[in-house]
Amino acid sequence: MLKMNRLIQLLFFALVVKPLVLIVLGLNIRGKKLLPMNGPSVIVANHNSHLDTMVLMSLFPLFKMHKVRPVAAADYFLKNRLMAWFSLKIIGIIPLERSGKANKNTLFNECHQALDNGEILVLFPEGSRGEPDKMSPLKKGVYHLIKDRNDVSVTPVVMNGLGFALPKGEGLLVPVNVDVIIGTAIDKASNAESFVNQLTNEFRHLKELCITKQN
Repeated sequence: MLKMNRLIQLLFFALVVKPLVLIVLGLNIRGKKLLPMNGPSVIVANHNSHLDTMVLMSLFPLFKMHKVRPVAAADYFLKNRLMAWFSLKIIGIIPLERSGKANKNTLFNECHQALDNGEILVLFPEGSRGEPDKMSPLKKGVYHLIKDRNDVSVTPVVMNGLGFALPKGEGLLVPVNVDVIIGTAIDKASNAESFVNQLTNEFRHLKELCITKQN
């Protein structure tokens, strides 16, 4: 069954996602060599569209795809059996409880297990999709995930344009030009506030390198 799921994932990205990204979205990719190809590592990116995850995963070679694990909201992606199967088995998400009721000591257990297995996590520290190409305040969850792990690199990525390609609440894909700007891995901060400030500043810097930004 595992081999079958990986085969379906490979075919889905090879025949659907990568051609869609190549044909419909005009990608301006900068810093691709900075993208981690091996784990344990974490990619942190801004979040404006469900396409964010697909575009990020499409940057990896197909044979690496099963090692890239987006961390996503359990209440949304597991809300029905079909979506849960697709999200867990084909996209390979790690579902995260965001209701605030989860035990903080076990909240990131599956994330740590994935990192221990040498996987690459994709996290969106804004927490949810915001308005197209507008940055929301960052949450501290990423810091709490990596604070005791000296083996994990954290690579920032800013995407611009995807919020207009598939905005929140819309189901129609619109062809647009999109920036994907990958930064160098950031240093580990001593506390959550410093980490959030450091990441916010890095996102702002990367945003300035986008050629599609509106202002």
